[in-house]
Amino acid sequence: MDDRNDKSAKCKFVLIMLFHMLILFVEGRRVEFMKNRELLMHEGTVKTIESEDGDVIDCVDINKQPAFNHPLLKNHTIQMKPHVHSSGTESEYNHNILFQSWHKNGECPEGTIPILRTPHSHRRRRSYPTVSQKRQANDFSAPPGHEYALVALVGGQYYGARATINVWNPATYQGEFSFAQIWVGSGEGDEANTMEVGWLVNNGENKTRLFTYWTRDDYRSTGCYNLVCPGFVQTTTQISLGAAVEPVSRYGAEQFEMIITITKDKSSGNWWLLMQDQLIGYWPGSIFTSLADCSTEINWGGEITNSEFAGHHTSTQMGSGHFPEESFGKACFFRKIGYVDESGNMRDPEDLQVYVTKPPCYDLRFAKYEGDGISFYFGGPGYSDKCP
Repeated sequence: MDDRNDKSAKCKFVLIMLFHMLILFVEGRRVEFMKNRELLMHEGTVKTIESEDGDVIDCVDINKQPAFNHPLLKNHTIQMKPHVHSSGTESEYNHNILFQSWHKNGECPEGTIPILRTPHSHRRRRSYPTVSQKRQANDFSAPPGHEYALVALVGGQYYGARATINVWNPATYQGEFSFAQIWVGSGEGDEANTMEVGWLVNNGENKTRLFTYWTRDDYRSTGCYNLVCPGFVQTTTQISLGAAVEPVSRYGAEQFEMIITITKDKSSGNWWLLMQDQLIGYWPGSIFTSLADCSTEINWGGEITNSEFAGHHTSTQMGSGHFPEESFGKACFFRKIGYVDESGNMRDPEDLQVYVTKPPCYDLRFAKYEGDGISFYFGGPGYSDKCP
């Protein structure tokens, strides 16, 4: 009898704990909604959509988007599509693979663009791994607190880049970030210009987010993520930069990808961004200095931030959190990487330089699969006995 009473008491305790955990989960999500709702509504908002994942999206008049607060874009005329598409950028995948859950609760009207409400503090970061054709792999210059596993194409004139990137949700800790991205850059030192696109996970968040970034002065006083500051001109009603994307790949299960293309429209000077072969918008050439004409360097790969909070290497993961030798379905990959030449043709890069800052923590290996072009796996788990 005492045993039964004891078991009954234990069951009641477990149920009460589960109930409280459910309340905390629901309340936590409600608090997240409230925090996002408290962020300032964007100027020119005609409709607001609350996503079930906690994101708040403002549908903003396309002519009142943040880009036009840039002093160089005051009288800018929106370009709705490039004059010519680069040859070889077509996607072989269904456009609906890249999905953002805010669409479940509504759509932005024609003539507006979806903008994620974001804290104004989410602006700049130092994240450009400067390389030059003369440097050797062991001379690779990584900014403090950042680690990389990437390939670089340097020394030429490039008018765009592409890649198909495997989408995951790596673990992150203590305000750290994990990225998989393309960098298109030019210039060195204070003149470093970059455009960056890919996915990121930050600060322990269980969401994988699409992001863009740009700077024209080595991350010092210009540039930002997405549409947080004036610069990038968005044209699509379908994609919200900075919002979460789904589904993501699972270990040993179905894999999901995002297909990214950046291409220069020489007639206008604008750098266009395409996702899943859908036009998203562009960086006006006028906001850049060394990138106003062409790029001289392209990087593809992964990056993490490492604060060494506990006195040792971070456990923040890169890619899938698994090393490249585990290959398809287990390690994160880039495939069909390419660059746009002066004639507007997509080319396979040659003489790629590999840069891995800490191979025992994160690594990179090329892969050979028929029809996948230039491809590689990358990533790793971070802290371990081999990565102290």
